[in-house]
Amino acid sequence: MNANELRDKTPDQLRDELANLKKEAFNLRFQQATGQLENTARMRDVKRGAARVLTILNEKAAAAAE
Repeated sequence: MNANELRDKTPDQLRDELANLKKEAFNLRFQQATGQLENTARMRDVKRGAARVLTILNEKAAAAAE
């Protein structure tokens, strides 16, 4: 999901998306620890997605504060 699509969402939807990404990151770390992870690039995508969501949330919070 790109930043433009995220900017169209409400803060509540962004928080839900962030929670889902964090759960997925946990599951991927668990799979890696047990040797079951096949697509290691997915970990990078999930971490970057979570960072992207946090960035958009911070932008929205800063815009609301002004």
